[in-house]
Amino acid sequence: MLSAGGYPAVLRRACAGALLLALGLGAVSCGADAGAAAAGGEVTVVYEDDAIAPQDRHAVDVVRRSRVLEQTADWVNEALVLPHDLVVKVTGRVPPGVTDAVTQPDGRTIFVPAAFLTEIEKALGNVVRTVKRPALLPADQFDADALTAQSTRFVFGHEMGHALLRQLMLANLGLEEDAADGYASFSTINQVGAAPTLAAALLFDEIARREGRLTLEGLSSDHPVTQQRVFTFLCYLEGSDPEKFHAPLVATGYLPRTRAPLCPQSWAMLDHGWWTQLQPHFSEGFKSRGDREQKEAREHLIAETEALGKQIDELRRTQ
Repeated sequence: MLSAGGYPAVLRRACAGALLLALGLGAVSCGADAGAAAAGGEVTVVYEDDAIAPQDRHAVDVVRRSRVLEQTADWVNEALVLPHDLVVKVTGRVPPGVTDAVTQPDGRTIFVPAAFLTEIEKALGNVVRTVKRPALLPADQFDADALTAQSTRFVFGHEMGHALLRQLMLANLGLEEDAADGYASFSTINQVGAAPTLAAALLFDEIARREGRLTLEGLSSDHPVTQQRVFTFLCYLEGSDPEKFHAPLVATGYLPRTRAPLCPQSWAMLDHGWWTQLQPHFSEGFKSRGDREQKEAREHLIAETEALGKQIDELRRTQ
């Protein structure tokens, strides 16, 4: 069974029974202070409290208190000019068949089902009980609540990638799901660092274990294979700063040594690609910084491509 929102069907199925919820509109929280949004469309985050079932309130409160959705929205409001408003609804009132986070085709609405957040927290609770804490994660960030907040930031980054691709009509040379994953890595690594990637990798690794053996549906999905996504998340992180992340990710076996040499150039290409795609849509207040980021990303890509060219023959011989 395929997942419309970018997450494996095993997690969707676990959510399905919890979505027959009461209707109604609750408190509203905006992704930017009043008057602070750039001209054009604004991203707002809405918590529909009356449509959230009691069993889902804890996970929703964890995400609300962390403000990971609002912080992601704030950056888009500051940096970009959208042609249309974008409303992010944390709710139990979702379109038919929606059980995980999903972006509508016009890129103007993102649904984050409350039950989906609960299932994320349950999965990560199992991770905390059964998986050794990665050294990169401080002990006070290795609990179900902290991991739920950080992985939700990454998941929301994926959905924001869909929304930007659709609203801004960005050119895409591959599968949209790959591009959305890429935006999640690009935005979280650049804005807040390693924690969202690490939490998402732990979550998706847990989902992959639940899935078990690959099926025809899994292999034919428009989404990459779940375990493959884990390694791609980690590859981008390692490539963003090999001096910092090589030892804790590669030397410890989280990221295979056969993949690691390709990661600096992979990250440089992703970083340059997203800055370049977004550049025509920078807000007036962000344009100077954004242009500088794009230029630096281009120079970094050139340097990493040259470095890879010098070692590619040796890498091929050893694989």
